Formats: sequence, structure tokens, C-alpha cells
Amino acid sequence: MTLKDDIRRDNRKRRLTLTAQQRADAGTGIARHGLLWADAVTQGNPSTFAAYVGVAAEPPTMPLLAALHAAGHRVLLPVCEPERHLSWVYWTPETSFVRSNYAPIDEPIGERFDSGVIKDAAGIFLPATAVDESGNRIGQGGGYYDRLLDKLDADGQRPPTVAVVYDHEVLPAGTIPAQSFDKPVAEALTPYRVVRLVAAA
Repeated sequence: MTLKDDIRRDNRKRRLTLTAQQRADAGTGIARHGLLWADAVTQGNPSTFAAYVGVAAEPPTMPLLAALHAAGHRVLLPVCEPERHLSWVYWTPETSFVRSNYAPIDEPIGERFDSGVIKDAAGIFLPATAVDESGNRIGQGGGYYDRLLDKLDADGQRPPTVAVVYDHEVLPAGTIPAQSFDKPVAEALTPYRVVRLVAAA
């Protein structure tokens, strides 16, 4: 076990202690502050955002998806593919879901686009189990998003990124050890705020 594994495990356990009301309140806050972040990124103009569906004890994101859609933005959701790659489907409130073949999540049904579609997005809402103020992020452990960000960075086409976490999961700078394949993020979105991190991605 590494320190990152310990942090991920401990935060997942703490997430499980949250009540249904606390999670609902978190979803409301994430939607409110996430929409403000989206408006700042786009200067209030409708655009496209890559996001994801928070499952189980993850920070709830369905209210955020609904808020983005209601504001006129298009929303892309991921589908896990072989070799830890992602494809993307445009989401609306009418979109149906099916269980993933590769991860314990539900995925949208619809026309799939490869990750090249993300380069034209205005921003990416990233799943995370923790971030620190240096911009280091701990994901779910699959490496899907590090691969995505690596490709976008290599092409010089990464949109603004914000990691979605609970407030206590924003840790002091230097807490999370960075490895060569890790990709830093510029900001964190919590139910209470958007945090600008030291290392802008």
C-alpha cells in the first residue's frame, strides 16, 4: 500500500459515513459552485463540458449535470473502453444508462465519440478522492483520466480542469506524492467553494 492508497481508502470510508441529507446538500452545493465555475470559464456563453456521474458515496454530480443542461451547456459523459481508454456520449436528462463492462459504474447509452471530442470542450469536471494545494490529484485508481490528460497535454489541447471532492478532501500542499504519470489539476470544486490550486494545469 502506498500513501496514495491510504488516502484513497480513508476518504472512501469517511464518505460512507455521510447521511443521505448530507449527500443531497453536497450535490446542491456542487451544482451551484460548478455552474459558477462553468460560467466563468465560458463568460456565460453556452458551451460543452465533460463531466461524470458520481456513484455510491462519491460527491453527487447529477444536480450539476442538470444545472449545466438547464443553462444551455452540452454535457459529455465517459464510457470505459478497453486498455483504460474513455469514449464519450452526449448526455441529456432523457439519457438511459447501462452497467459498465469495465468499472462499477453506470454509463450513458448513445453515440460514442473518442477522446478527441474533449479538446473542444470548455472544461472538464474530474472525479477524485483527494487533491492537495499543489494540484496533485488522487483518482479512483484506474488511470483513465491520467491517460486522457496526458494525451490532451501532449497535443497542447487540455481544457480547464476542476476536480470534484468534498471540502475536507482538499489537503495541504505536498500531501499527495506525485508520480511521473500523475497529471496535476488547477482547481478543486467542493460543495462550498472552488479552490484555486498552486500548480495550474
